Amino acid sequence: MYSLEQAFMEHELIVLRVIGEWWEMDLTGQDKLACAKALAERFVTLGMAAEIEFLPPEEGEAMHTLVAAGGRLPVATFSRQYGEVRQMGPGRLEREEPWYEPESVAEALWYRGFLFRGFDSAAEGMIEYYYVPDELMAQFGPGAAVPQVMKEAPIAMLQPVARPAQWETAVTDALDDLTTLLAEAQRTGLQGEWRQTAVPLLMQADPVRLSLLLTLAREMGLLRQGDTGLRPARAAVSWLQESRESQLRALAEAWSGSNWNELRRVPGIICEGEGWGNDPLLARTALFDVLPRDENWYSIPQLVAFIKETEPDFQRPDGNYDTWYIRDEASDVYLTGFAHWDNVEGRLLSYLLTGPMRWLGLVEMGVLPGDELAYRLTARALAWLGDEPVQAQDVPIPLLVQPDVSVLVPFNADRYQRFQMARISEPSPYVAGKPYLYCLTPASLALAQEQGITPERVLQFLEKGSGRPLPTSVKRAIDRWANNGVEGRLETVVVLRVRDATILDTLARNPKTRDYLGERLGDLAVAIRHDQWADFRAATAQLGLLLDVDV
Repeated sequence: MYSLEQAFMEHELIVLRVIGEWWEMDLTGQDKLACAKALAERFVTLGMAAEIEFLPPEEGEAMHTLVAAGGRLPVATFSRQYGEVRQMGPGRLEREEPWYEPESVAEALWYRGFLFRGFDSAAEGMIEYYYVPDELMAQFGPGAAVPQVMKEAPIAMLQPVARPAQWETAVTDALDDLTTLLAEAQRTGLQGEWRQTAVPLLMQADPVRLSLLLTLAREMGLLRQGDTGLRPARAAVSWLQESRESQLRALAEAWSGSNWNELRRVPGIICEGEGWGNDPLLARTALFDVLPRDENWYSIPQLVAFIKETEPDFQRPDGNYDTWYIRDEASDVYLTGFAHWDNVEGRLLSYLLTGPMRWLGLVEMGVLPGDELAYRLTARALAWLGDEPVQAQDVPIPLLVQPDVSVLVPFNADRYQRFQMARISEPSPYVAGKPYLYCLTPASLALAQEQGITPERVLQFLEKGSGRPLPTSVKRAIDRWANNGVEGRLETVVVLRVRDATILDTLARNPKTRDYLGERLGDLAVAIRHDQWADFRAATAQLGLLLDVDV
């Protein structure tokens, strides 16, 4: 990071002379540059492995930690375990002489000349580090002797747990809901109040999961922003035509590099302000790096504790836990400081497993005794993490075209066929355990025709998708619509019946009531729009006419 001479030049002159006294060097009468050069020449001759062996245990442990980290650690990370080095100017140094009674392990190493402080650039910006200069770190290269104090027992790896008595098998319905969203994008452009109509069509209505699917769809190029809203792109057709396992693999790949930020969606915490940020890829990488590559069950709390022990600063490389504005939803307390690691980083790691990885079919979830959550990787997750090719292929499942011009699409049917089905029909709300239901209507056929899908092509698609001749009623209905257009309309209305025809004439002339009246249904009845009957009743009351209600 820095040479010895550069490192010593960052110290005050009085500190250089104190370090010199420790090593039996008389540096009085020399200027700062001369002192730095003299100390650098002396230190380069030291055998650091031997020197560390003779340090007090806590100081030796601190140097071991620093060397094991490549010779540098963020100031906040190192200080969390080994204390601070008080920053003092020349005057205060002369008055307090902190080298005689250092307040921390870090301060003792500082005045011994083993510890230095400086800034360096990282992917996250400029970070302040404690470091060991280059010449001293070079002694710990390949083949260098390592003192006993620097040898630690390896950290125990995660241990499997007993299989839970009950668990949730892997889900893959993210594919089916994304297919539904792509179909709705084709039909409506996902504009305005589209969620009110689209959410009932989904297998899961969780708005956070919906946000993830839409983000992945954009990042994968499946959706594009057009003049009429979000529309499926050409890439969507290719994705829809792939096998279920290939589609899941593509979603997992997209999520692993996505900008979708899990931290701001972790249940129980509230992230505030825009002046700080986190990199969601760092948390996923930290998790992937420690996941055992097998199908055993593991405790999620134990996994979180393992990462806390081995790589606690995965989300904050500078080791600073005081700059993010995160509040606990239940207590309304701000979660600052490393003491709240479990409430922020711990919750985030758990959420990666119980949220996105579960939604994408990468883990199965179970509950251990004491309500402790457990997980195991699915075969598809192991193949993905092991960079193995996708093997499984789909078995074609036909559509079921019914005589009443409705179409049943099984859950495990081809997603591209269901997407095409949604282009020519109107979808019904999803019902758990039932096939998707679509109905051919004049409006859906007209919309299909606007997209260049002719009635002849509709018939061809239905016959090919079902794999059998179409019911005669379906052929006749589509042919009649093609030739005659809309031949009838069903409407929801309220019917007003009166005893005397003059009442209807009076209401039709009065400006307070005439706009509510629809089609006359004879001399004594008229249609009122279903959503306006209450206002109409209030208007007639103002005219002195009380209406009985049976709606």
